[in-house]
Amino acid sequence: MKIDFAGRPVLVAGAARGIGRGIALGFAQAGARVFAADRLLAEMADLPVEASQVDLVDRAEVRRWVAGATAAAGQAPAALVYVAGGVLGQSARPVEEVEEADWRGIVDINLTGAFLAAQAVVPGMKAQKSGRIIFIVSGAGLRTSLTGIQAYAAGKAGEIGLTRQLAQELGPFGITVNGLAPGFQRTSPDYERQWGSYSEDRQARLVEGVAMRRLGTPDDLAHAAIFLASDFAGMITGQTISVSGSP
Repeated sequence: MKIDFAGRPVLVAGAARGIGRGIALGFAQAGARVFAADRLLAEMADLPVEASQVDLVDRAEVRRWVAGATAAAGQAPAALVYVAGGVLGQSARPVEEVEEADWRGIVDINLTGAFLAAQAVVPGMKAQKSGRIIFIVSGAGLRTSLTGIQAYAAGKAGEIGLTRQLAQELGPFGITVNGLAPGFQRTSPDYERQWGSYSEDRQARLVEGVAMRRLGTPDDLAHAAIFLASDFAGMITGQTISVSGSP
């Protein structure tokens, strides 16, 4: 089975670091014309992509990015992968101490941004009667979060619900919508700080708790995203697939 995107436009939202960077690079290596968005424009300079600085929770900016990519490619995106999210540098606090702005910031980048990006690509995908939308969700949306951050668990659970609902709505138009749920990965300063806060014993137990006995990598997610975006995955929709190395 060979997957070749041969110049087809793919949008990756949140491509500067970690999983998003790995996914953008993976699609580029598969032949896709990758349009990447992130607030951290300079960190995408070495990627073989067409990079844009975009605030992914600003509806107007997201729509300009999608419209610009569509015009440049001369066609609607074949796929959108929404990776942006995370904990925005926050740490766990008792629920009664969480500021409203901190709650909204995490929910917005993990859930509202996913909605806005999907909303922007859907008209073009409907017109071409095909498309793939892939959200990078988290095991934190399926169970409690290792971060201990309420907004992150809620945002990721909401993103999984959005995946199911959009899949039902968009299926008649030839559009699939799926989520990929990684396990813990050391892919950003926030997660490196979380890892560093654990004792050596807890680090070892975390790895030993993974069936494959290793932490995942961005490449693991890239391979799964490329498959879901391919023609081979045309009957897979509304699913959240764990890419965590464990059942």
